[in-house]
Amino acid sequence: MVFDLLLIALAITLDPLPLMAFVLVVASVRGVRTGLAFISGWMTCFVAVIVLVLTVTGGQPPDRRSPPSTANLAIKVAIGVSLVVYGIHRHRKARHHDPSHTVTSAPNGRSSSFLTSRMDRGALWPAAGLAVLLQPWGLVAAGAVTVVEADGSDPMTWLVLIAYCILATATLLAAELYVVFKPASARHRLRELRSWMQGHAEQAIVYGSVVVGLLLAGKSAYALAH
Repeated sequence: MVFDLLLIALAITLDPLPLMAFVLVVASVRGVRTGLAFISGWMTCFVAVIVLVLTVTGGQPPDRRSPPSTANLAIKVAIGVSLVVYGIHRHRKARHHDPSHTVTSAPNGRSSSFLTSRMDRGALWPAAGLAVLLQPWGLVAAGAVTVVEADGSDPMTWLVLIAYCILATATLLAAELYVVFKPASARHRLRELRSWMQGHAEQAIVYGSVVVGLLLAGKSAYALAH
């Protein structure tokens, strides 16, 4: 569980789309406060998913070879395959479109003009709402089915879950701290980073989805077979 969960968290934190949006958030009026609102909404999703899963499982992982364990592994295989398919789809789509347009036309309302205009005025709740919309829900789902294996009675499990939440938010936290301590240079450099990421976001999404999907599906399929 530990390796899978931290790998998923790494893929989430390296997802370029949330970071690109976060740069716009901290560049707005009251950028530090709206940045904190974005991070709060972002991390709240992970905590809510973990609490929901642990509530359903009672903090006890299913017994090996039991129907719930087999069903969980099958779901992990399905999610892994879905991530691979999604990555391949985005790769094929990027070959026929301008990459600069691909990253700005993300699904699930990522380019919502309403939220953007409210954030430009320094509103806090739209920043938190945008963080929820920008969640890479395929990877979050992969994390959720992995948390099913968590043993709530083991203190080490809680350390892993905390590490998962922090690692999945690491790039946003780093950008927020950069803006807090060096606001002038941070906004300039983050905008430069965003411009660079616009040309490389598709590759990062494709590689992240395919790598995580293959590992998740492969390990789960092996566990099912043995």
